Amino acid sequence: MAEEIIVAGWMDYAPGDRDTVLKALVELGLHTREEESGCLDYAMTADPSDERRIRVFEHWSSQQALDEHFATPHIKDFRTAVTGLTRVGVSLTAHAVAASRPMR
Repeated sequence: MAEEIIVAGWMDYAPGDRDTVLKALVELGLHTREEESGCLDYAMTADPSDERRIRVFEHWSSQQALDEHFATPHIKDFRTAVTGLTRVGVSLTAHAVAASRPMR
């Protein structure tokens, strides 16, 4: 069984650009969750305490599923939608999941 992958972190955009990026991310997330069987969760949210920051959480069934995600038409559409917007910082980390358990 392949190791699951968690991608977590943040992306900062110029304050005037964040809402445009978030709108494009909503569309991307809908396609990703509906069309990619290897996507277990995909959420990009505005940080309520920082007008620049978008929080990132992705859960993938495998590294292969994540790699395939980057070749989808909806990723290309997202990249086109955000062309010209200013990303001023990013911190994303991919974690290979060794074990999982439910929390109570």
